[in-house]
Amino acid sequence: MEFEVDDMTCGHCASHITKAIKDLDQSANVVVSLDQKRVKVASAATADELLHAISEAGYSPALKG
Repeated sequence: MEFEVDDMTCGHCASHITKAIKDLDQSANVVVSLDQKRVKVASAATADELLHAISEAGYSPALKG
């Protein structure tokens, strides 16, 4: 799954989002692109669960594609 997170602006944001996803699913594979403001996630969690986790971390994710 891929999410666009327009309010992710720095490395701290990226690590905060990664931690939120890993707290939900420790085995998730998370790839962050700060330049594109994208987060790619391979996880057993649903898109809704991931959206909620990123939102709870203080960001505004949108599911892409």
